[in-house]
Amino acid sequence: MKYTPKDGFPYYFNLVKNMDCPSLFSDASTSTFLNSISEEKAVYRYAPDKWSIKQIMGHITDHERIKMFRAFLMSRNEQLELWGYDQNSLVANSRFEELSFEQLLTDFVNVRKASISFVDTLSEKQLRLKGMARQYEITLEDFLKSIIGHERHHIGIIKERYI
Repeated sequence: MKYTPKDGFPYYFNLVKNMDCPSLFSDASTSTFLNSISEEKAVYRYAPDKWSIKQIMGHITDHERIKMFRAFLMSRNEQLELWGYDQNSLVANSRFEELSFEQLLTDFVNVRKASISFVDTLSEKQLRLKGMARQYEITLEDFLKSIIGHERHHIGIIKERYI
């Protein structure tokens, strides 16, 4: 079955499934790429109803924050369904357009450092813990991988449609 971004977890997981978590979270290619984008380019939208690069960057950071909190709960064997969120509402109620692209990049890097710190504390046993993400039963490791898959999806869109 071919998944699309509307399928959520399976689509994002499939973008990175053969890589290990520490390598995925330590990969600096996203930061390096984003550092090459100017402040002027960061406000660009390829269509009036699409997010700017700044908004995409903020969304990627928000997504990681939210998902890492859920991963933390899962790592502590909390038996709960990992709920969704309204990405459009979060972006609409943000200050991404007011902040400099440099501030957004710094925030992304700081969130990633916290994520790496957390991932580095996990045991193999914890990575194998299972939980529910929508209708999918997944391991913590696969859930973590989907966070980077989500990031790669959006960076791909920036490269294809914005740059």
